[in-house]
Amino acid sequence: MIELRNIQYFVAAAEHGSFRKAAAFLNIQESAVSRRIRDLEDRLGASLFHRHSGGVSLTVAGERFLRRVRIALQQIENGVNDVAAIGRSEDGIVKIGIFSSLASGFLFDLMKAFDEKHPRVTVELIEGNPSVHVAAVRQLQLDVAFITGTGEWPGCETEQLWTEGVFAVLPSEHGLTKKQSLRWRDLAGETFIVSDAAPGPEIRDYLVQRLADLGRHPNIHPQYVGRDVLLSMVAVGRGLTVVSEAATGARFPGVVYRQIADEVLPFSAIWSRRNDNPAFRRFLSLARMSSRSESANIKRTGSPASPSQSRDPSR
Repeated sequence: MIELRNIQYFVAAAEHGSFRKAAAFLNIQESAVSRRIRDLEDRLGASLFHRHSGGVSLTVAGERFLRRVRIALQQIENGVNDVAAIGRSEDGIVKIGIFSSLASGFLFDLMKAFDEKHPRVTVELIEGNPSVHVAAVRQLQLDVAFITGTGEWPGCETEQLWTEGVFAVLPSEHGLTKKQSLRWRDLAGETFIVSDAAPGPEIRDYLVQRLADLGRHPNIHPQYVGRDVLLSMVAVGRGLTVVSEAATGARFPGVVYRQIADEVLPFSAIWSRRNDNPAFRRFLSLARMSSRSESANIKRTGSPASPSQSRDPSR
């Protein structure tokens, strides 16, 4: 094995034309430079320098070796800088499983703030079922998942970060749009539509639980479509749906959002305690700071930083 230190001494001697000057530059003894370069020559089986009273000059072998090792040292320096940048979270990648809309709200603000602070970090967002996300977190395929609820997940760290109101999505001509907020009893006789993809199944379970409390079996139809098409179906009167507060930031023609009184969804971050991704740790730190800031704002003003009033996107 050739020691990196020996190569560094060789380059310094070649650049200064003297073992003495190279030693002064490196802040070591001249004898150490001479000895290390002699070890290197013995290892290579070729003389790298002509030694003379005025200093040293490269042999043909030394000139060729210098060209090669300069390239190698530059590659090593580049690698060191890349790793150091990742350690400082200047570079890297954070993979995030999401369950909430990014149209507005806490998660939208968090993503925007993180991008401003760490523009060279790549953020990948993956939508999906919470149980699938948690499995990916355990296997370190995701750095963090944001899901509803505050339950414990074995092998994972969990922390509640924010809450969102719950909104009914109505056709703009629906009679309930005359109310500025709704209660579950107002919705008891309605037909609902949900997507078959996340978070549709969870919304279905949520509706069943809330409406069953009123003694009603809800009329819920799953649709094999995405969110945009689902809202279009609401607009043409095929049924109602419900969304969390963040989704109301998306303006969609023909639909109106009305808040359901006294309904609040907690959202939590879930990550593996084995995750040592520096970029993710920076992301988590910023999420916690944002959560504390929002909590302080709610205590001070009595309402979240983002408006939680009923929204009518047609206005």
